[in-house]
Amino acid sequence: MVSRAPGEHASRELEELGEDDGSALGAEALSAPNEGDRVTATELVAAGAGESSGAAAEPEPAGPFLHRSVTVEVPATTANLGAGYDALAMALDLVNRVTVELLERPGVELTVEGEGAGTLVGDGHNRFVVALETGVRWALGELPEGIGWRVTMKNAIPLARGLGSSAAATVAGLVAADAFTEKLDDRRLLALACEIEGHPDNAAAALLGGFVVVTMVEGRPEAIRFDVPRALRAVVFIPQRSLATSAMRASLPHGVPHRDAVFNVGRAALTVAGIASGHYEVLRAGTEDRLHEPYRAAAYPELPHLVRAARDAGALGACLSGAGSSVIAFGDSMSRLADIQQAFAGAAADQEISGAIEILAPRNAGAFVVEAR
Repeated sequence: MVSRAPGEHASRELEELGEDDGSALGAEALSAPNEGDRVTATELVAAGAGESSGAAAEPEPAGPFLHRSVTVEVPATTANLGAGYDALAMALDLVNRVTVELLERPGVELTVEGEGAGTLVGDGHNRFVVALETGVRWALGELPEGIGWRVTMKNAIPLARGLGSSAAATVAGLVAADAFTEKLDDRRLLALACEIEGHPDNAAAALLGGFVVVTMVEGRPEAIRFDVPRALRAVVFIPQRSLATSAMRASLPHGVPHRDAVFNVGRAALTVAGIASGHYEVLRAGTEDRLHEPYRAAAYPELPHLVRAARDAGALGACLSGAGSSVIAFGDSMSRLADIQQAFAGAAADQEISGAIEILAPRNAGAFVVEAR
C-alpha cells in the first residue's frame, strides 16, 4: 500500500501570509500537472517498489483493472469570479476524499460522511459512479460484466452552494477510473468531465488546481492554469439555503446589451492579469459583473447586500460563487480577512439568512490519487 500527499496543503486557519510564490504555466499543464497534483497509478506502484517486504501482500488486481481499491482527493472550486462567466475558476482548499473498491458483483454500496450524508444516492445515478463508469468505458471500450463498487465518501464540500460539489464528484470518479486503468490523460479527463457536467469551469479547476481560464473551442475544452500566489485568501459565506444551478441558469436572459458584454470582457481580462501578476487591487473592478449576477439576484435578493457588505469592509473583490448560494470575497491580510468575516456575519443577520463563514486558501494542487492498491 503506497500513498502520496499533495505538495502543499494550505491551512484553513489564518496564518502569516507569505510572499508571492506563484508561477504561470502554459497549456502544457493539461498533460503535465505541477508538483503535488494527482499522481498516476504507475507512479504509485513505482514509488513503493523499494519498500520492505515485511508489509502485507497486496491484493491481486481483477481482470483488466490494475488495482482493487483507489482513493482520490479533489478540491472545491469557485467559478466565474464575477465577470468571468463560464470561463474563470479557482480551486479552494476544501476537499472531498473518495475511496472506491472493486466488487465482484453488480451494484453500488455507498457510505457518506459529512456533506451529503443521508442525501446522496448509492446507485448508478450517483455522479461519482456515473463518472467512474464513463471513464472505465472510455478506457476499456466497455464496462466489464459482473462488477460493482463499494464507495466511501468523506465530503467537506457543501452540496448545491456554488462550490463545485458536482464537478468534484465527476472529476473524482474520472481520476479513479484512470487509476484503475491508466488509459486516460488530463486532456481526456477534462473532455469527459465537461461532457458529463455540461460546462468546463469548475471541472477544469477541480482537475488541474490553481487558477484556470477555460473555454470550449470547436467542441473541445481548452484550459490554461497557473498557481495562485500564496498571499491571496478567500472568505466564503455559505448559506444554509441551497440553489440549484439549473434554476439559476434559467433566470438568465437569452441576450444582453452590447455595452454589458464589453464591460465583462474587460473586467474578466483584468481579473486574470491581476491574479497572475499579484496586482490584487484590480479585483475590485474585476469581480464586477453585468451578465449574470444582476439577473440571479432576482432569485437571490440577499446577494447584493452580502457583496456590498464585503466590499465596504475592504474586500479586494467580492462576487457570487458559481451559481450560488455561496458568496466569496478576497483579502490579502489577516486584518482585512477578519473585517470581511465580520461584515458577512452582520449582513447575513440583517438579511435574516443563516449560514457558515469559512476562510479558505486557494489550492494549487488539483485532484490526485492518494493511494491505489
